[in-house]
Formats: sequence, structure tokens, C-alpha cells
Amino acid sequence: MSPEALYAAIIESSDAAIIAKSLDGTVLTWNAGAERIFGWTAEEMVGHTIRRLLPEDRQHEEDEILARISRGERISTFETERVRKDGSRVQIAVLISPVVGKDGAIVAASKMARDITAEKQLRETLQTTEQRFRLMADNISQLAWIAEADGAIHWYNQRWYDYTGTTLEAMDGWGWQKIHHPDHVEPVTERFRQCIASGEEWEDTFPLLGADGEYRWFLSRAVPLRDDSGQIMCWFGTNTDITERRAAERQIDLLLREVNHRSKNMLAIIQSMARRTLGTESPFVPKLEARIAAMAANQDLLVDRDWRPVPIVALLDSQLGMLGDARAQVHYDGPALNLLPAAGEAIAMAVHEMATNAEKYGALSVSTGRIDIEWTLSDGQFTMRWTESSGPPVKLPEREGFGSKILVSVPKGKLRGEVDVDYPPEGFVWSLSCPATHAVD
Repeated sequence: MSPEALYAAIIESSDAAIIAKSLDGTVLTWNAGAERIFGWTAEEMVGHTIRRLLPEDRQHEEDEILARISRGERISTFETERVRKDGSRVQIAVLISPVVGKDGAIVAASKMARDITAEKQLRETLQTTEQRFRLMADNISQLAWIAEADGAIHWYNQRWYDYTGTTLEAMDGWGWQKIHHPDHVEPVTERFRQCIASGEEWEDTFPLLGADGEYRWFLSRAVPLRDDSGQIMCWFGTNTDITERRAAERQIDLLLREVNHRSKNMLAIIQSMARRTLGTESPFVPKLEARIAAMAANQDLLVDRDWRPVPIVALLDSQLGMLGDARAQVHYDGPALNLLPAAGEAIAMAVHEMATNAEKYGALSVSTGRIDIEWTLSDGQFTMRWTESSGPPVKLPEREGFGSKILVSVPKGKLRGEVDVDYPPEGFVWSLSCPATHAVD
């Protein structure tokens, strides 16, 4: 194949429109790519002006093109719009070069055009998406940022710059460490690196330096964004200002502890009054003191947890800690659950009462005795059961005292459930059943 035939084959097989035109705009050659893009055949275009492809509002472009080509200028790729045979518009990228004859004179123009309609639509879609993302990211209340898979941060939202008064150049990569408090930057960095390495979501609380020179506290979180294969592409993180909330929580904690201190002082006064009124020999005084101690222990537990739901095991431990060696005779079985504060108070009082009774004349009064405390959560119901075994034979009480109110009335009223007590010879049994929403977080 001759070089001329090879060039002709290449031109005809190209997806791009390759066109030659004279210096007055008359089409001289028209390849198959041009026909696919514009819809006109070579027979329809050769010998006719190229201007039939130009919309009315773009005719001036051809004037400028022909003038520049006549001066021997090469026109770098530019984007424009042309008209197909069916009247529809097509977006194209065009490159135009002058064709020089043997005598050095410019005799024609060579034009290469590529259909970029889909590409441009994609770019516009991406641009719109990016604009919407920036609009959202720059107007959320949090500071936001995006880190590479290795943890280096190369993008921050406007809120970040407004708060810190920094620039991307200063913050790029790991530059964010500059605005961390010296007492916190090392543990924060270490924790962040650990999550980057493991792929786990990151959460931490620390102070950040503002443009005003003051530190404010932020709750910070980042989640990994993964591709279809599960590989981490980047991390999206936010920093939420919790300075006021943190101060309020500290104030509430202080007030709760003050209330706890005063209520325990009141309990101590009641205890002292009981001793003075009834005398230290009265059997009522030890019972009252034990119940006051149990209430105080339970209150301490709830205050330490800021009156949030308390783990059931922690609550049981707080009430059974006074058993000493007999504690080993008590066994738990149940899922990890958190009791609501009101439920915790009611159940704690009942557990303390049963433990005291068991020590005196129940399963814990002998070394062979055993207590099983079991609880379940199923079908929207919370159930709890206290079962004694291997102790002295059990007898039905001759009368109901204050203890029975603690075992039955208090939990039944607070939890809106059912409480049963049974006294089979083999061991005392107490059971509770109530809606889970009244007892469990």
C-alpha cells in the first residue's frame, strides 16, 4: 500500500471528522467521520460551503477562522457548536491548521473535529454536582474535610477556613496538627492513624484553635468511603462545636453531684434520728441503715453515669457488694442490657431487700446455698427472676411487712408490670415482667 493510500485509509477510518476546505470555506474533502458526526454525506458537502454547519449566531467564527488561516496561523483546539443535517446541535472540539503548497503559499485549511456532546454533558453534570456539594458543604454548621486513603487532608469546607483563619496551603496534608492544642495533638494523631490503618470509623473530642486565638471543643468524626471492591477511596470528616454543650454538661454534672451530696446528708440525718429515737438496740435501725446504704450506693451509680441508663450487671454489683464472701454464691445469666434510671432504682431496692433476707434466713444463710439472677428481653417484654436454692426450707411469711412493698408494689408501680413472689420449700422465687420500653434503654 502506497503512503497516499495508507493516509487515505487512516482518514476514512477515523472517528473524528477530518475535512479540507479552501480559503473561501468551500469543502474539498469529507471523510466518514464527518458524515457520522454531522449527518451530511461527502456528495452533499464537497463543493459546498462549510458555513452550512454553522448556526446563524456563530457565522462570525468562520470569518475569524479563514482570516487566521490565510495569515498562516494554526488554530489550537477550541470548543464550539455546529448544526447537523437534521437541524440538531452538536458540541465539537475543533483543531484547524493551514495547508501549505509546494511554493510555500497557503492553499487550504485542514480541520479535525471531535463530537464532545456527551463529554460536555458529563462535565456539566459533574460541575453541577460539585457546585451543589460545595453549596451544601460550605453552609452546614460543622467544619468538614475530605482526607485521602492515607489520611492526608487536601480539602476543607469554607466553615473550616472561617473558623481557623487558615489557608489550604497551611493545612494541606497533615497541616491541621498546627491548630490542635499541644496537650492533645499527639493522642489525637495516634488515634486517627490507628483508624486509618484499620479502616474503622473515627471519633474523638478535642479543642481546636480559632482565628480569634481561642480554643473551642469539637466532637469530630470521620467515615471511610469505599469503592465497589471495598477499598477505601477517601475519608469524609466533620468537626462539631460542642463547647457550650460541654460546659452545660459539666454544670449539670456539678448540680447532680451537689444534689446527691445533699440527699445523702439528709439520709444520714434520718439515720441519726432513727438511732436516737429508737436506740441502737432496736432491730429496725440496722434494717433502715442497710436500706439507706443501698439507696446511697444506687444513687452514686446513677450520678456517676449522669442519670443515663445503667448496665444491669453494674447495678446488681452495686447492691450485692455488701455480701462479702457470700457474693460468690450469687450467679448472673442474661444479655448485656442498660436499665433506665427509674427501672434501676426500683430493681435495686428489690434486689437489696432480697439479698438482705437471703443472708438472714434464706440461701445465703448457709455456705451451700445458691442464688440465680436471670433476665431476658424478648417480644417487647423484659423479664427478671431471682431464684434461691440449696438453702434452709422456706416457709410462707405469716404477715406482709414493708419489705413486701419494696419487692412487689414499687417495681410493679414504676415499671407497670407484673411481680410474683413464691415460697416453695426448696427456695424463695421472685419474678418480674414488664414492657421493655419501661425498663430497658
